[in-house]
Amino acid sequence: MKISFHGADREVTGSCHLIECAGKRILVDCGMFQGSHDLDQDNGEPFGFDAAAIDVLLLTHAHLDHCGRVPLLAKRGFHGEIVATAATRELARLVMLDSARLQEEDAARQQRHAGPWKKNGGEPTGPLYTVLDAMNVQDRFGRVAEYGKPIDIAPGIRATYIDAGHILGSASIILDLSENGVTRRITMSGDIGNAGRPLMRNHTPPPVSDLVVMETTYGDRNHKPYDVSVEEFYTAIDETFARGGNVIIPTFALERAQELIYAIHQAIGRSRIAPAVQVFLDSPMAVSATQIFREHPECLSDEAVKLFKGGNDPLSLPGLHLTVETADSIKLNTIRGGAIIMAGSGMATGGRIRHHLRHNIGRREAGIIFVGFAGQGTLARTIIDGAKTVRIMGEELPVRAHIYTINGFSAHAGQAELIEWQKPSQAKRTVLVHGDEQIMAGFGKLLTGTEVVMPKLGDSLEL
Repeated sequence: MKISFHGADREVTGSCHLIECAGKRILVDCGMFQGSHDLDQDNGEPFGFDAAAIDVLLLTHAHLDHCGRVPLLAKRGFHGEIVATAATRELARLVMLDSARLQEEDAARQQRHAGPWKKNGGEPTGPLYTVLDAMNVQDRFGRVAEYGKPIDIAPGIRATYIDAGHILGSASIILDLSENGVTRRITMSGDIGNAGRPLMRNHTPPPVSDLVVMETTYGDRNHKPYDVSVEEFYTAIDETFARGGNVIIPTFALERAQELIYAIHQAIGRSRIAPAVQVFLDSPMAVSATQIFREHPECLSDEAVKLFKGGNDPLSLPGLHLTVETADSIKLNTIRGGAIIMAGSGMATGGRIRHHLRHNIGRREAGIIFVGFAGQGTLARTIIDGAKTVRIMGEELPVRAHIYTINGFSAHAGQAELIEWQKPSQAKRTVLVHGDEQIMAGFGKLLTGTEVVMPKLGDSLEL
């Protein structure tokens, strides 16, 4: 028995971990690397294992950095089963198809404006995978995981999904392994949710385990209380509208967009924001994801379920406009003030948000609100860190808009919650992944009664 590490090792993105037991090879997540200047190269590198030899892929959730390389895995020979919760299955389909579409568009743009893509001066290359690749991998999805119900993956390997409280359908995965009379229990955290948010359930603590593999995205800080952050959000909207500008929000399509709509819905109900406010959800993926939220009450908080059952849809607003077509998105550039525009991506690395930033970041009356994690090297982080000018779509633009950073909306647990999550496991060894190296090192010193391991890419541990 052993586990090896092939992504999110001393970095935040690209989650991918391989467990070998009883003659089977089980992969947990296969995510995209994000934020680096060498993304095409990083994501296109060999996995570090034979894709065709993987028997089963277990997905913790549908964020791109956990499922984004799955079509590439299949393209390189994976023909096994993918196991996920029902909500993750539906959301992952959206995420992978959107990723493939953007890659195809990117490749076509590069061909038009800069000649063929070339990797290290070699032959022209295209996208990592196509829309057809992303569609074909859907056939690999097999059994549906339900929270708390064990699944026999193979003789000697049992997986139990528990609610991670991160996004819709997210899970931590408990693996009970047996080989040659030796048994081990591993808990893979996935991404651990920030408790106390109105839409999602709180995370379920792990059971006693021999080994825990856990994320450390916010291992160096705690988040502001949700109520305080919501009030900051409302204030940012008030101030921006008073200046006559638009509110621009780089928004993750899964969970964050829905949570912000929920917050605005609550504000209108309390007359904190005028019912006539115009809100544009300019993201086809977020529009589709919002409908999926309505279809999975098993993943939602009691409060949210009560609202839905009472006919008071918390994901609907009087002035909500769902912008799907590109032409309608372009029209938003003519709006000079009084609108809330939410668009992807959350780190402003691509998508429609870059157009809205281009048209608003140089306007003093505008307000740009960041409500999620921004990785090193992303446009979002550059703006948050106080850049005076930024390059967007080939144009150098001054940053004159008011910049707001509100961290209480994070879908990730903060430092104190991460520590509390790990304690019930009583793990002899705790493996830290999915975080900046310095943050991991500092967080590891806060854990007691466990050996802390910080693997590098390609490292392995005997179990």
